[in-house]
Amino acid sequence: MPKPQARLSPADRLVVVLAYDGLCTFEFGVAVEIFGLARPEMGPDWYRFAVAAVDPGPMRAEGGVRLLADGGLDLLDRAGTIVVPGWRGAEMPVPEPLCAALRRAGARGARILSICSGVFVLAATGLLEGRRATTHWRHAAALAARHPGIRFTPGVLYVDEGAILTSAGSAAGIDLCLHPVRRDFGPAAANAVARRLVVPPHRDGSQAQVVAGAVPALHEAARIGPLLDAMRAEPARDWPVAHLADRAGMSARTLLRRFFAATGTTPARWLLDLRLARARDLLDQADESLQAIAEAAGFATAASLRRHFRRRFAVTPAAYRAGRLADFGTPCTAADNPRL
Repeated sequence: MPKPQARLSPADRLVVVLAYDGLCTFEFGVAVEIFGLARPEMGPDWYRFAVAAVDPGPMRAEGGVRLLADGGLDLLDRAGTIVVPGWRGAEMPVPEPLCAALRRAGARGARILSICSGVFVLAATGLLEGRRATTHWRHAAALAARHPGIRFTPGVLYVDEGAILTSAGSAAGIDLCLHPVRRDFGPAAANAVARRLVVPPHRDGSQAQVVAGAVPALHEAARIGPLLDAMRAEPARDWPVAHLADRAGMSARTLLRRFFAATGTTPARWLLDLRLARARDLLDQADESLQAIAEAAGFATAASLRRHFRRRFAVTPAAYRAGRLADFGTPCTAADNPRL
């Protein structure tokens, strides 16, 4: 792939992930995998990476691992992006030196990400007051009760509030960390990282944490899976329920039930998400007119694309393409907008 063009300054390319005694190993590994690996194919402008110790080392990590860090909390003063990979526990206190370092970073405009229970660290700093945030569904009640000033957004994978981003449970941290890669280097770079991870290139932050219903049986998955692949291949095509049901060899009612069990949503909503993701990629990659992008993504008119794009992402396609996405908040969710 061609070398991606960075959209952030050299001073902002340093990513610092926190390490602490009792470290959440998986969440830490997610940050290392996405930001910390050498990626020569990405060119010289890729992220730089360091680990900052919250506690004096060596520190223990879950799973019997011990580690030493590159430095202390002073590293946060130089970071463009900071990752909080979970925390020792929702009820565990957050050291004031850590809170102070994060507040300083936030005041100078650093981007701060928290994965899963890491949201309790950000909550302790006060940086989330009045902002939307999310966390793993198991911690939802504790976060809402202890920090009523946070506009808690339940059920979603991650919330983007511009400089402050929070995610749900462990695997949602992958989606969260791919999100700034897409913003900083474009969708092609994010997709390349996702391919190395063998994960979907993009799951929107508003996607549900928990899919209601059981995982479909193998014979049902074998019929729904090809439908999803076909829709991904041709998002601009009309996909009426009757046609989907006929291709799957089931009734329309059964198709809707099986589709929801597999995806957690309806065919129409799933297709809309797919088309919006396609439109966003085209806005990042192409200089074509909005009407041409709308038609390629499956929207009849530019006005239709503009309406759905703004409703979902709280920004117009033109403003998004102009590179001002970081000035806007998280994608809208069904909880925020009942019309979605």
